[in-house]
Amino acid sequence: MALKPIDEAHALQIQAGTLGRRTGHDFEAQVTDDANKLTCPRVIPTNEKKQHIFQGAVAQHLVDYVCAREGVETLAKIEALSTGALATSEEGKKWLTVNGADIQRCKSDIILTLHAEGGQPVTVGVSIKQCNNSSPTNAQLYFTTASGFVSLLRKNDIQVSDKSELALKQFCGEPGHQPLDAKNHSNARKTDPRRFFWEEVDSKGRKEIEKLLQDRHDDIFRLLLQKAYHDDPFVPSYVVHKTKKADDPALTEVAIYSIEELIALSKQYKGFETKTYSVRKGSYKDPDGVSHLAPRFGVIQMQRGGQKQHPTQLQFNLEAGYFYNLRDHLDKVTANSSGK
Repeated sequence: MALKPIDEAHALQIQAGTLGRRTGHDFEAQVTDDANKLTCPRVIPTNEKKQHIFQGAVAQHLVDYVCAREGVETLAKIEALSTGALATSEEGKKWLTVNGADIQRCKSDIILTLHAEGGQPVTVGVSIKQCNNSSPTNAQLYFTTASGFVSLLRKNDIQVSDKSELALKQFCGEPGHQPLDAKNHSNARKTDPRRFFWEEVDSKGRKEIEKLLQDRHDDIFRLLLQKAYHDDPFVPSYVVHKTKKADDPALTEVAIYSIEELIALSKQYKGFETKTYSVRKGSYKDPDGVSHLAPRFGVIQMQRGGQKQHPTQLQFNLEAGYFYNLRDHLDKVTANSSGK
């Protein structure tokens, strides 16, 4: 659905003041600032449709990429808004309140309004992911309780049984659904007594969830990307992912996708599967020879949060380096097709 910010000029003034007062730009703010400084009119290169991984000039690549997919051939004007800058500025909060936009929780980090020569403006939301390690790491996509995830699915017409919800609660180790709760529990358990691993949860519920993640990959991935927050005013249509740390902006590498492209590529990449692993750190290390199953579908990993603050939350991550994996998989498919 198209977004319609009201009085963009005022919002841009607020944002400029907010960003200018910062001692240093974070990645999101820098991309926003650079996008607003792009020279227009700008003829959009057609080759932006042919790749997803870019180096340097992040704002330029993002704007060209979005324009190419939104049918903007010549860009007459651009307005980039940082939802974070507006939401953290007192004047920005007032502007948002007047215009009825509550972005305390919003999946879009940047709002782009693109004015094409001779055409109507197009406004899209952009979700920003970033990694500041020397090599790519998992990127958190969605974080909630087992019941919260089930509620999200049910509200969007994806039927989930009580058995499936039970399996997810066991997987997360919610109170009342832990090995510790068993009447005859003893210290005989050699693995973590606070939660059940995927291979241990209710078998019927587990199989139902596995089938759901396989059969409804597109719908569930779309919900995780776009619909995590109730009444989100700025649902994203694009994703920009900084792949790893780069001290030199010219060497900053990003992966850019429309959400529909990312969903399609993820589905082509692989269906539901489990990956074997062992717990090697923490208070409950696995004994030698003991392993567990980690559920995954497409480029998404599903796991128990395990953090001190929210140990029993359900967490969905984009797998480390998924952008390279998708590129390599697509290259392999293309090569196989060409060889036939």
